[in-house]
Amino acid sequence: MAVVAALVLLMSAPWTLAELPSAGLEAGFRRLYDLDFGGAQKDFESWEKAHPENPMGPVSEAAGVLFSEFNRLGVLDAQFYEDDSIFGARKKYEADAQQRARFEQQLDRAESLAKTRLSRDARDRDALLAMTLANGLRSDFAALIEKRNLASLHYTKEATAWAGQLLAADPTCYDAHLASGVSRYIIGSMAAPVRWVLRLGGVSGDKAGGIDELQTTAAKGQLLAPFARILLAIAYVREKDAARARELLLGLQREFPDNTLFGRELARLAK
Repeated sequence: MAVVAALVLLMSAPWTLAELPSAGLEAGFRRLYDLDFGGAQKDFESWEKAHPENPMGPVSEAAGVLFSEFNRLGVLDAQFYEDDSIFGARKKYEADAQQRARFEQQLDRAESLAKTRLSRDARDRDALLAMTLANGLRSDFAALIEKRNLASLHYTKEATAWAGQLLAADPTCYDAHLASGVSRYIIGSMAAPVRWVLRLGGVSGDKAGGIDELQTTAAKGQLLAPFARILLAIAYVREKDAARARELLLGLQREFPDNTLFGRELARLAK
């Protein structure tokens, strides 16, 4: 009876990792976290050739472009600010024009492919994930590189809406929690009058809830778990929880030894 019960559970589970349509992209994302951008793009391009109609290929390439620009411009280093006023006064960066065009091209392709698949199946997991990621990536580019805060909030709202649809279709897609987690934390960190105005526009914030969602992706995510841990480390620094930030950064440093960001931030915390 125990064997039968186990088989029933396995058959009723929505996906196992090996069965996920986007399985095989993990290696490329791990290269991104280790700053091997050329290797990551080769992995993504190879995967895309084998899955030409899947939007996760081009959206992953767009993620590679964004991470590369983040690294070149020192964007993630700058997010370890402990003071909201300093973050508000952050500078606007100048993205590489060719990389900017490539980023937009890949996102446009991903969204086109995703919408085609969703017209056939509104619960298509990879299409919903691609739409969530595309809007999240646009939000990150607008906020952290171009300092276009209103545009970033628009894309954040879109990403959160797509993430909700994805989790309704597949509650085990833990990567989806990153989009809404970031949104809830950032908006929850804003001044009360700003939060009130945003709530009127249908965007709400909750710092603790946002951290909970980031922790879910960090613990169970398929592609975005390390990125969720980076964002959690930033959140913990901002919340004056140096011990938890240090624990996460030490783990990331061991897992991705070629990424110098983690060592730099550990040194900063030690001062």
